Formats: sequence, structure tokens, C-alpha cells
Amino acid sequence: MRVALLTYSTKPRGGVVHTLDLAEALARLGARVTVWTLGRGGDTGFFRPVDPAVHLRIVPFATFDGEPVGPRIMRSISALRAAFTPDEYDIVHAQDCISANAVDRCIRTIHHLDAFTTPELARCHERAVITPYARICVSAAVAREVCAGWGLRPTVIPNGVQYDRFADAAGDDPEIVGARDEWRRRLGRYVLAVGGIEPRKGSTDLLEAFALLRREHPDLNLVFAGGETLFDYHDYRRRFDERAAKLGIGPEVLGPVAHHQLPSLVAAADVLPFLSIKEGFGLAAMEALAAGVPVVARELPVLREIFRDTVDYAATHEQMAAGMARALRPDSGRIDRGRALAAEFTWERAALAHVDFYRRHPTRPSR
Repeated sequence: MRVALLTYSTKPRGGVVHTLDLAEALARLGARVTVWTLGRGGDTGFFRPVDPAVHLRIVPFATFDGEPVGPRIMRSISALRAAFTPDEYDIVHAQDCISANAVDRCIRTIHHLDAFTTPELARCHERAVITPYARICVSAAVAREVCAGWGLRPTVIPNGVQYDRFADAAGDDPEIVGARDEWRRRLGRYVLAVGGIEPRKGSTDLLEAFALLRREHPDLNLVFAGGETLFDYHDYRRRFDERAAKLGIGPEVLGPVAHHQLPSLVAAADVLPFLSIKEGFGLAAMEALAAGVPVVARELPVLREIFRDTVDYAATHEQMAAGMARALRPDSGRIDRGRALAAEFTWERAALAHVDFYRRHPTRPSR
């Protein structure tokens, strides 16, 4: 089976992480997998090493300072479309709206739904839902949204998680302990948000909740990791910084963290708040559970579906702060349940489900 997986970036965003992990798992099952992406800003490789069994096609894509989001999206679609060679594959599987718009016939994974105001993005999002001939969602909650909005019925195949990578980061090996201790020396005791400062991640809500938490726990620090994105969030970031200054909070903003350092950063955290307004699965939170780190999640149907009784749920700033305060006194039973849940979501299981789906929905049906 010749499979093309298409994504839009080489950076460590959730959809890109999903694409690489799925590609490697499919290759282990014997599929001939090629990952196509755009090499933005001169990138010639992904943010992490990729199994050599997976072929990589990185299409050069120049970046221009000051280019508006809409034109950049349209140029991204055109560049990927011009380079892609669909006749080489039995399965063409797009992982986002850019790559789904760049090909004529494809399977699409809809990780989550957005409400874009930029006209080009809104049209791109709509086409990427309705034009693929078959669809996958990583949670039943998102599949229900797709059904309610368009009358379509995607197949649900949950994410996998690199469980061992994060579970091992919480282990007792001296080198592993040293990596966690190094983060704590640098950051002190900290609350960790993964995914950067942006509207979808609920960053300003976390800021308000952290201000309440710090009244009782002044020794805690607020840390943000990640943040690579196609979008321009300068206005949101400016409002975030202004509010942080007014609240007297100076968050540590790490930006993208090296792939090999992320597990120890997560494992050394006191709590991981996961307050996204929109999510499809919640990979960063599941990785935290694998590392034995308590999670406080926003009250969303999708997160209730995925995380069950392993995390605290909160809807208001007060509830978010209270949940984080409880997490500072870890519940060993809940932590064990969280680890067990994270271990259920293997990439082998996800890849097997994809192979079955591909066999039932070939891009090039036999005549």
C-alpha cells in the first residue's frame, strides 16, 4: 500500500506530530509511506528525526515579512499542489485544510473545527470539510460537530500517544532525574502550558486563573512552551502581555522546545492546565498523564470523552484556579488512572485502524 500523508509544516504543531507518528506506525506495518509538507523559511527537515522507513518530500516555501495570512494560505496551497504527484499513491491522506485544498481527491482527518474570519481561511476550511471523499475524526465529539454542520459522518480513529517517551521522563534513572532537576533549577516550581500563547489555547483564561492561584501559592511560576503557528496573533499577544503586567505576572515564555527536551519539561511540571477553547483530542494533556503530571482541563465535551475521570474539569477562572490548587496535592489514584488511560492510546492501534479504513476507502478505486 503506497500512502501519502500531507501536512502543512515541519514545526511541532499537534497535526504535524500526529502525521509523523502515524507515518512511522504505518511504515512498521509494512506500508510504503511518504510525508509531504512545506519547508517554510528554508526548513529542509522536520522538528525531530523521522524513521528512515518513511520517505519525506519537503516542498520549499519562501516566507515574506508582512505577508497577510490570507495570501500566505493561498500561496501555501498552490505550492503544495504544484509539487504533489498523486498518481504515485494508492492513498492520499490530508491532515489539515491547506493540504486538503492542495489535492483533488483525498481522505481528510478533521482534527477540530475552527471559525475563521479571514475570507480565504474560511473558504479553505469549508472546502477541506466537504470535498474529501472520506473523513476521519480523532474524537466522537468532533465527528458529531461535522455531522451537525454538514450532515457528514466521519469515522472516529483516536490519536496515539508516545507513552513510553513521557512515562520514562518521570523515571528514576539518574540522567532522567537530572534532566527534570535542570528544568526546576531554571524555572522553579511551575505550571506548564504547552502550545503557545494564542486564542484557541485559552491563554488569557489561564493567566486570570493563575493570578488567583498565586494568591495562595506565590512560589509558583507560569511557563509557556511551544507556539509555532501560521497565524498572526500579535494583537492577542499584546493584550495578553498588558493583562499579565497589570496582574503582576511575568510568565516564562520558552517558545518551541527541542523534541528531546520536551518530556523532561513536562515531567518536571507541578500541573498542566489544558484550557483550550477548541480541541480534537488533547495530545499534550495525554502526554502529561503519561508522565504522571496532573491535568486541569476546560469543561468541553471532547475532553470529557477522551479524559474521562483522570483530570479535573473547570469552566470558570475560579474553578480553574481551584483545580490547579488541588493538583498541587496529587491524587495517586487519579495519576495511576491517567497513566493507564494514556497507555491505551497506542500508535500501533491507530495505524491498524487506518489501514482498515484505507482498504475500505482507496483513493484509486479498482474498476
